[in-house]
Amino acid sequence: MSLTILNAAEVLTQLDTFDTIIDARSEDEYADDHLPGAVNWPTLNNAERIVIGTMYKQVNQFEAKKRGAALAARNIATHIEREVIDKPRDWKPLTYCWRGGKRSGSLSLILDQIGFRVTLVEGGYKAFRAAMLQDIPNHVARLNFRVVCGTTGSGKTRLLHALAAQGAQVLDLEGLARHRSSVLGAIPGTPQPTQKHFDSLIWDALRRLDSTRPVYVESESKKVGNVAIPTALVERMRASPCLDLTLPMAERVALLMEDYAFFVKDHDHFCNRLDVLTVIRGKAVIEAWKAQVRNNAIEPVVQELLQVHYDPVYLQSMQRNFVQYPQALAISASDRSQGAMEQLAQTLLAAN
Repeated sequence: MSLTILNAAEVLTQLDTFDTIIDARSEDEYADDHLPGAVNWPTLNNAERIVIGTMYKQVNQFEAKKRGAALAARNIATHIEREVIDKPRDWKPLTYCWRGGKRSGSLSLILDQIGFRVTLVEGGYKAFRAAMLQDIPNHVARLNFRVVCGTTGSGKTRLLHALAAQGAQVLDLEGLARHRSSVLGAIPGTPQPTQKHFDSLIWDALRRLDSTRPVYVESESKKVGNVAIPTALVERMRASPCLDLTLPMAERVALLMEDYAFFVKDHDHFCNRLDVLTVIRGKAVIEAWKAQVRNNAIEPVVQELLQVHYDPVYLQSMQRNFVQYPQALAISASDRSQGAMEQLAQTLLAAN
């Protein structure tokens, strides 16, 4: 017997030492969130989990366990035939399920009997998530952030990508959240992660960062679309040194026309999103903007949105929340192009 059991805190520090991380929960549980890098081998799939759960409540536990064992054995056999037959003797998997360990324990027992060095997460996903949430502030505290500020359309995300391409450390919160962090920031056809999975993505990104080098991050509010940034990270960002990126208005409008091309193509979707601003800007203003959009006069609407809505709101938020924003280092790119952002990134990194 070579089965090892690790508590969640131990798993946090040893996660990268396993060859495969196996989530034995159902597909829906896995989709909600999972350990970074985990693959899904359901011991009971979505439908089977419901059937067995119903039997527990309406028949009795013994009958449910018999039926569950039959289903689990069949599913585990399928996983082994599909995934395990070609694994070498020294393959080291980590397994977990929700909490009690029945589903991952069944899989682990068989893998252990084959002769693999199997490790089981004590307390399962629930324990891992609790330990992970406690660990996020530890990583935040050891890192030094540089907050890239700038009004909407100034190229903050493009600069972050240019910095990353130059080898700088970057925490791309909007990329992790799959959202552009504004009222109009939802990306059509791209669902956001659940809050639980967003937390896991952030933890996984933070733990990989080097504390001896700065970490560039874009100024964000507490939420990016429908998901919230961990409080410790928000507070650390708001206390960190700032860079203030500017672009001429014409370049900002052109940049947004490129980055939000789906709005340019889908006027109805653009108008529907504008409706969200009715409470703030009033029905007359919104209807006027929508009429321009339907007449394909997109640029004037974008510029007015910046001047009337986004810029005042952004500047008020920065002055209220980011302690070092008044002393921000002013930076600017010659234009919105990738080349200009790369040149600015090179200049910034050379100065550090």
